Amino acid sequence: MAPALYLQIKQHILDGIRERRYQAGDRIPTEAALCEQFTVSRMTVNKALRELVAEGWLVRTAGSGSFVADRRTESPLLAIRNIADEIAERGSQYSARVIRLQRQAADEKVAVQLGLRVGAAIFHSLIVHQADGEPLQLEERFVDAERLPGYGEQDFTQQTPNRYLMDVCPLSEMEHVVEAVLPSAGEAGLLQVRVDTPCLLLHRRTWSEGYLVSYARLLSPGSRYKLSSKTSLS
Repeated sequence: MAPALYLQIKQHILDGIRERRYQAGDRIPTEAALCEQFTVSRMTVNKALRELVAEGWLVRTAGSGSFVADRRTESPLLAIRNIADEIAERGSQYSARVIRLQRQAADEKVAVQLGLRVGAAIFHSLIVHQADGEPLQLEERFVDAERLPGYGEQDFTQQTPNRYLMDVCPLSEMEHVVEAVLPSAGEAGLLQVRVDTPCLLLHRRTWSEGYLVSYARLLSPGSRYKLSSKTSLS
């Protein structure tokens, strides 16, 4: 049985977005043009567009038409959120590739970030967070192995490091530093982007009960991810 006509129109527009014939901010064909293309009523086209708006794929502006929504995952800068939840809220499927999870000795750079002595035991993880199979963020994390001895035993394809840390230790303080960077060749390969792709790098340190427990480098292609903040001035 053939799908309803409005579903055919909806799928046609979705295919155009996913194949990047329509980019964020682009106006899609008018209702009149879609009516003519598919030989359907305006009511049928309108139903397809309404569903795409409700699902976050389109934004409709009175008198101007329908435009492709900016569906880059948005993370609040002044909070710690689980990236798996952010991706799910955008209607995408979260998955993760664990590139590295090992116990090692802290070098000078990591020791400074975690407030440890050089050579102290740490866990080092490298994970690619994905939305619908597309790399969205490369997370490199260093954790104090003495305070979190179970970190190295986790399956981070089933839960994110963020979720694990929130569950096992109450986070009392955080520090964020953001910079615009170009990825290294290795990072570009893991993110499946070119080495000249502008990226956002978020450095995050977290404390629990007054002790530094984690330092993370969160690298994301600027075209796929954005940061936001909202602060009350009253």
